Amino acid sequence: MNLINFMEKFPDEASCRRQFKLIRDQEGVICKKCKCTDHYWLSTLEQYKCKKCGFRTTLRSGTVMENSKLPFRYWFIAMHLLSIVKKPFSTLELQRQIGHKFYEPIWEMVQKLRLAMGDRDSQYKLDEFVELDEGFFESNKEEEVNELTGKKADKKRGRGSQKQSKVIVMTSTKEAKPTKKNQKPSKLRYVKMVVVEDLKASTIEKEVERNIESNSTVKTDGFRSYSNIKSKVKEHLQQIIPAKQADKLLPWVHTVIANAKRQLLGIHHSVSDKYIQNYLDEFCYKLNRRYFGIKVFDRLMVAAVNFNF
Repeated sequence: MNLINFMEKFPDEASCRRQFKLIRDQEGVICKKCKCTDHYWLSTLEQYKCKKCGFRTTLRSGTVMENSKLPFRYWFIAMHLLSIVKKPFSTLELQRQIGHKFYEPIWEMVQKLRLAMGDRDSQYKLDEFVELDEGFFESNKEEEVNELTGKKADKKRGRGSQKQSKVIVMTSTKEAKPTKKNQKPSKLRYVKMVVVEDLKASTIEKEVERNIESNSTVKTDGFRSYSNIKSKVKEHLQQIIPAKQADKLLPWVHTVIANAKRQLLGIHHSVSDKYIQNYLDEFCYKLNRRYFGIKVFDRLMVAAVNFNF
């Protein structure tokens, strides 16, 4: 829905509460004490009461809003802007639009929503034909200090650079007949991006097993850490790829990496290595649901209701 429809549907705090309760009732409430799923609704207190043990659960408890004191409408506005805008939305701009005095609570709210996005995508695996490659994203890291001299460690370049976070990028694709000049011979389906500490074979194998179905075909370049992927999937197509041909032999991986870097640099300018996974989760979540249209907001609402720290 566009901005006008959103304001008409959720004009005040009460309307946001009703919608949030409606989604929560549909998804179900689980008692933290006895795990029972049957509850009474205490309308005067706006709490759920377990039919088995009597334990009470607030409307926010067990969701992404737990322990938050921000109004429901703030959360709804944030979810709307994060889902309706194709590119990332600046948290500072969100603070200005909401009119909240402090930046930190708004920043924390948005980070929690990004965590909910990542949690939702983690429940699915890529399948069929998958392109896999590593990407290096510039991020702010705490500089290491030499304990003997007290000086900051020298910065490296390339794969070992302290300024770059290592990311495994996986794209699920399917064959497609090009209808235009320079069009890719395949169509993008879904994307996953995982920040890792290193690019060792054991690390990559673990992420492949966690994020790709075993009956899939995976295509990579000749990087030696990819050599043992064949033990985790049905087929592994590994090929030494010259740098100038990388975007042709692994087209979607490099397109996704380039677009993600452009968005992070253009909107957020600088991202901490501690939170870069959250920003990439938002990018993947929206890209994976690019054909959902107005339903993206509804799906994000479901993800928020079911996510808890």
